[in-house]
Amino acid sequence: MPLDEELHNIASEFFRAFSRAEYALKASGFHRGDGNAEANWDAFSKEVSELIKNPEDDALAKSIAFILESPPKKQVIVNGAIEWSDANPNNPCPSHNLFIYIRRVRNNLFHGGKFNDRWFAPERSEQLINSSITVLNHCIDHVSSVNEAYHG
Repeated sequence: MPLDEELHNIASEFFRAFSRAEYALKASGFHRGDGNAEANWDAFSKEVSELIKNPEDDALAKSIAFILESPPKKQVIVNGAIEWSDANPNNPCPSHNLFIYIRRVRNNLFHGGKFNDRWFAPERSEQLINSSITVLNHCIDHVSSVNEAYHG
């Protein structure tokens, strides 16, 4: 399968997993309270922080390391032009930063930062997307209430 087609499939899988994860977080109590229905990724990151510090298998460990060591950049506008910024969070909690980066992968895909009728840095994009899916799946499985809402 050509790389572009494979990336389309992986991106679609990521969007489905991310959307279901956001629903599952809100449905299982990881939300920001009354008002706008927003997933509370910070609270969830605390819940899975031990798993992130001590990954249970090699695929998860490699995915965490890749995202934290080679994080996605943030698309910004500088002097009217689109540029990429490192914009690294300075939170001492690796799981907090990890979920900022996974949300950034989502934002870059959804808002056109990585795809505009062609993939930018396709090999790196594939690695970031696959790593994000791996982390999401393991973390969802790790918290029973989220797992139940995700698969229920």
